[in-house]
Amino acid sequence: MIGAFDSGHGGLTVLRALHQHLPTHDFLYLGDHADAPYGDRTPDEIYDLTLAGVSRLFDRGARLVILACNTASAVALRRLQQTWLDQAWPGRRVLGVLVPMVEAVTGVPWMADVATGRQVGDARTIGIFATSRTVDSRAYPREIAARAPEIRVVQQACPDLVPLIELGASHRQLAAAVRRYTDALMIRLEGVAPQAVMLGCTHYPLVADLFAASLPAGVEVLSQPDLTAKSLSAYLQRHPEFDQPGQGQVRFMTTGDAVRITDLATRFFGKPAQFTKV
Repeated sequence: MIGAFDSGHGGLTVLRALHQHLPTHDFLYLGDHADAPYGDRTPDEIYDLTLAGVSRLFDRGARLVILACNTASAVALRRLQQTWLDQAWPGRRVLGVLVPMVEAVTGVPWMADVATGRQVGDARTIGIFATSRTVDSRAYPREIAARAPEIRVVQQACPDLVPLIELGASHRQLAAAVRRYTDALMIRLEGVAPQAVMLGCTHYPLVADLFAASLPAGVEVLSQPDLTAKSLSAYLQRHPEFDQPGQGQVRFMTTGDAVRITDLATRFFGKPAQFTKV
């Protein structure tokens, strides 16, 4: 069984892609709705909450967990992998949504030796739209620069977008918010369009069409769920010990109000998702 963890239900957009790419695998999703949002919390709080969520998934049988949350991936993933995982849960693995995006932008595998033997690529500009906490962590610029320093990374925080999406704002309201953030990015870029933008929040795929419409023609909008699903498929091929198909079951857990979350989840997962409280 593969676990997926998020601070809320945005990670359901990632789970949806994972299930579509790996339909015979069993998945267990945990949303920490009781403690959401993570964007207002300190790095230590985010780490502790992420550790607790991953532990719950391991306790319930997951051997591999995907952090389907940009904030958790940006703030907690490396620390979990380096200081906790092998000691607390030997033989288990934790992956995150940050890695596939960085690999897609740079063309450099995550575990490659980036210090030697690398050919410099073309200079280009990448825009990143994300929550304030993900932007403040500078995880994306740091990891991209380590692999492709010729790439210019410009980040734009979108603090109002997640609340608007979760409140079911109208198309007009969402379009206006997205336009405000894309305009802000273009001002910082002095009107020169980036070659691509990354939507660094798992809620944003629901409004990816609005980003595409608000940006200059020809700007590529990178899809985090699809990239994560393709990356996981490739990882399972390299690590067959984790590639154990089941019955294609998907289960959903929350630390919050299961009834309320179940009502919200369909839009993110694309079909009914019945949550139970842990």
